[in-house]
Amino acid sequence: MSTMNRVRLAGAPTEYLEPAVRPSLEEAQAYCKHLAETHYENFHVATWFLPARLRSHFQSIYCYCRIADDLGDEVKDRELALILLDEWQLMLDECYDAPEQSRHPVFVALAETIRTCDIPREPFRDLLISFRLDQSKSRFTTLDEVVDYSRSSANPVGRLVLYACGYRDAERQALSDKTCTALQLANFWQDVSQDIRERGRIYIPLDWMARYGVTEADVKEGRDSPGYRSMMAGLVTYTREMFAEGARLPETVDRELALTLRLFTKGGVAILDAMERDGFDTIAKRPIVSKGKKIALLLGALTDKLGVTGR
Repeated sequence: MSTMNRVRLAGAPTEYLEPAVRPSLEEAQAYCKHLAETHYENFHVATWFLPARLRSHFQSIYCYCRIADDLGDEVKDRELALILLDEWQLMLDECYDAPEQSRHPVFVALAETIRTCDIPREPFRDLLISFRLDQSKSRFTTLDEVVDYSRSSANPVGRLVLYACGYRDAERQALSDKTCTALQLANFWQDVSQDIRERGRIYIPLDWMARYGVTEADVKEGRDSPGYRSMMAGLVTYTREMFAEGARLPETVDRELALTLRLFTKGGVAILDAMERDGFDTIAKRPIVSKGKKIALLLGALTDKLGVTGR
């Protein structure tokens, strides 16, 4: 299908619409830099610890993921959201098959990232599976189903990071999958109230809820109970074990990438620690990592970075 005959994201948030004129690579990279630095502060901070030569590549990867996520989550009409996600995939395929035809700044920048880092299209396409699934699936029967969802919602991001840094082997990808799934689960357990209130989704497995006597009404109404806390304690233990299974990954990569990987892992574990500190009540209030803890994590990473660059 030719570029001129497409919907080109009509109905998407206006800031994501494709321009009439193809931007230069410099303009496209500036767009991605602005989007990355203004939409998600933690991403901006984390990329500071990566080699400067890779920063623009991580910004283009992030923007691809950010916009795809917004097309799935911020567009309230589910049929329109699916159309927009299909269009985003067509633009991705165009980026691989005919990059000179890309006009959206994300894909102009991403084409350079793909060329420089030799990234296959599968992780990018896999992400769209979960965003499409979000339009029809809002409950998960088992924990295995939630983990399987993470294979397309979280794990591709870790694999893209590895590809961008030059790591392509199955062993590192498997370790990354463990860490990314654990991060996804930690965010699910942290955002129980927000997910049901804003998106109508419950990621807690239904069989776990039944086992501990927790109902959907309890989740919707934010009712805490001993059963809920026991259930969440079990889910947190499971997630800690998954973090531990992926903990060896930073030891297998260069030291600068290891800093970022450790920072994300420590941040995820800090979320679990906050849940435990609150007695596993994640339904009446959202567990938060204290500002002091965040600063301590960043200072620790900064100290390590200075140790690296000073050698």
